[in-house]
Amino acid sequence: MSVTIHPRSIWAVYVTGANRNQAANPPVPSSNRWEPWAGGVFLHHRGNGSFSPDSEEDCKKDVAEVFTHDINGDYDDIQYNFFVCPHGNIYEGRGYERGEANGGAYVKIDGADVGNNTGFYSICALLRLWNRPSDFMLRSIRDLIAHLRNEAPSNRRAGSRILPHASGWKTECPGTLTEYSTNGSPIDPSVAWEDGQLMDMNVFGAQKWVNDVYDGLAPGYIKCLTTGRTGWPTVLSLTQALQYELGIRPTVQNFGPATMQAVQNHPLRPDTETDPSIITIYNWALWCKGYYATQPPYVWAEISRNSYTELLDHMGLTGSVFTNELWARICRAMLTMDQFRIVPGGDAVTQSIQRHINRRYVALRNIPAMNLVPCDGYYSREVQKSLMMAIQYELGIGLNDINGYFGPGTQSGLKTRGSGALAGDLRLLFRSACFFNSPTYGNGQQIPYSPQDIQTDTETATHTSWLRAFQSFSQIPVTGTNDYTTWAQLLISVGDDQREATGCDCITEITLDRGRQLKAAGYQIVGRYLDEHVPPGDPSYLGKALKPGELQNIFAAGLRMFPIFQYNGTQLDNFTFAKGYDQAMKADEKARGFGLPQGSCIYFAVDYDAMDADIDNNILPYFHGVRDALLGLGRRYEFGVYGSRNVCIRVSNEAGARWSFVSGMSWGFSGNLGYPLPANWSFNQIHEYEFRPGWGLDRNVWREGCDPGVSSVGSP
Repeated sequence: MSVTIHPRSIWAVYVTGANRNQAANPPVPSSNRWEPWAGGVFLHHRGNGSFSPDSEEDCKKDVAEVFTHDINGDYDDIQYNFFVCPHGNIYEGRGYERGEANGGAYVKIDGADVGNNTGFYSICALLRLWNRPSDFMLRSIRDLIAHLRNEAPSNRRAGSRILPHASGWKTECPGTLTEYSTNGSPIDPSVAWEDGQLMDMNVFGAQKWVNDVYDGLAPGYIKCLTTGRTGWPTVLSLTQALQYELGIRPTVQNFGPATMQAVQNHPLRPDTETDPSIITIYNWALWCKGYYATQPPYVWAEISRNSYTELLDHMGLTGSVFTNELWARICRAMLTMDQFRIVPGGDAVTQSIQRHINRRYVALRNIPAMNLVPCDGYYSREVQKSLMMAIQYELGIGLNDINGYFGPGTQSGLKTRGSGALAGDLRLLFRSACFFNSPTYGNGQQIPYSPQDIQTDTETATHTSWLRAFQSFSQIPVTGTNDYTTWAQLLISVGDDQREATGCDCITEITLDRGRQLKAAGYQIVGRYLDEHVPPGDPSYLGKALKPGELQNIFAAGLRMFPIFQYNGTQLDNFTFAKGYDQAMKADEKARGFGLPQGSCIYFAVDYDAMDADIDNNILPYFHGVRDALLGLGRRYEFGVYGSRNVCIRVSNEAGARWSFVSGMSWGFSGNLGYPLPANWSFNQIHEYEFRPGWGLDRNVWREGCDPGVSSVGSP
């Protein structure tokens, strides 16, 4: 890697007196042994205090000050090889000649003694003890190390070791750089650098400590990467550490029932805990969650106590009675990636509902199946599930029967108690569900739910107006009340699966007789597949593609048709830009072959529970390929998307899908939990059943005034 190393003459202008010429000249070679290839680099800082340079000139003056100090201290030249400033500039000191800044005698490397100055470059960061390294500084240190390893003069190249000055020497140096001064940290060129993600030295400390202590000690332990960035691997390794200290063997990466019980049985909380290892785990957990904790980490002192109190407040638990059961849930929450402060994009109203759920249903009512929900301002899968449990409690379902599923007991309760006059907590939960499904749409405009309506028992005009708009948008009976169908539509993507539906789709050929049966059953439109990606005789062949003359039978029966295209839509590796492009070309060819009119919308299927990472890396590129191919062909046909609510929303907003065909009956999909109906939904798939023996059918709510489907064809 090419780096810019500013020569000594740059900072020498700030050296006063007779030594200025020496400062500006090349470094004085040392007669002592010099084998940097045997060791690597030591990192240093500039000592006590704080350094806040106003300009780069201040940094040059700081290097000149080091030179003056060293020359006056009977050294032949400046001690350090290189300096790196907070702005990311690199300055030459001794350069590639041997320096004398590394205190201590030697380091053991593969059984051999390597002298601290004989085998190591010294890199000094222009920091003081209380300064934190900037992103620019860290990146430049990393680049300098790479340069010394690969581009320095061949007999002066650095070995692979990265060490702090304090290694084998009693000093605080290099201060806040200490946790970076190791192999595997972000300044090590052999590991990936993630732009904009500065290492947190305390998280790094947690990672290093838990690996050093429990790897090889705790059965089943899995090491986490020492990146200085928190994440699930780190908190799960800390979970295993806690399991080990509580006597669980083997340890596993899950805070499950056995761990919950072990925490409940352990009599001590953080403020009374005496085991230094357990205290250390709690302190590292706070750091990993973004809260300050005591240093050294085996002490639970004022900083940790204050942060723990703050965390409880963020969870909504201030004033709660802290039973063993509640403490176990708090401990679990500390060792997850759940956040209890608003994150970017979150909102305070959602957070207040999340805290209410924690306070009333976890702390006060102690529902066995519930854990503390995040209080990050996001309506997520976990919040949706906890909301369902809270509703089950208010419907009178027994504590041990509450499970968060929309089963027969919940449905029965919503049809009776839930559909009557609401007051108190059940009313609050109904209106919270309204807020979570906001905005709804009417007359082409977004209609947000008023947060002021959540906390009142009054039947306000704004609440009723929003509810009627939501019912109309969802195409359920517009009653303006909390009837069962409305509850269902608010809580699960499938809604009331027995409500009226005039659309359907299937893999079965629609003959004239079958078409008439569908029409007699109240269906008006049927979805059919344009093609199938495997030939007859293949074990996966379904015979699902449209057959010659089938469209004429559909139309003759008085039905419309909407076209679907799916090649391996259940597999992630199907979704690439190239495959989207190719499959759109094939879909266009098939649609023209059947004579579908220009402007028809073809729905491309994502038939699995795609996570956001899948959508970012695969699904969106696939639909960009679909879009580009259809545009290149003159945009004879529009494209739509079939998938979960999240998939439909994101593909519509970020790739331009015209209509959404929502897989609502997959109500357990993560992409259907915590997401509203897409604004452009045209079909909502709500029920799969056997319409006739051997003939499976999916019932779809067909939204009025949206995709009209196809009612006639022209010449192929």
